[in-house]
Amino acid sequence: MTRIRRGYIARRRRTKIRLFASSFRGAHSRLTRTITQQKIRALVSAHRDRGSQKRNFRRLWITRINAVIREGGVFYSYSRLIHDLYKRRLLLNRKILAQIAILNRNCLYMISNEIIKEVGYKKSVGII
Repeated sequence: MTRIRRGYIARRRRTKIRLFASSFRGAHSRLTRTITQQKIRALVSAHRDRGSQKRNFRRLWITRINAVIREGGVFYSYSRLIHDLYKRRLLLNRKILAQIAILNRNCLYMISNEIIKEVGYKKSVGII
């Protein structure tokens, strides 16, 4: 009986996995079983860290906005700014506000001062 030659499907699958793990070190890029385990591990880590990256950036933006806002006025803070933005229905997300705070502080001061004037914040707190 003649020998049956195997198809290319399994080899193609393994090559695809090897391409994914080509930058890994040692057996993690050479042995098929280890490659599959490391691929699963890498994808799990990537999925988990995408969420934490979003959280970290949000924290960074909030810190930047709060630092610049507190510099400008003693009685004004990040939470009051966001609250007043929502009151006035201004659609500025935290990322954009942080960029404005870093690149153009005067613009952020103008925005907060306009909000303070319109909301009448100083009179209600008793600052003036």
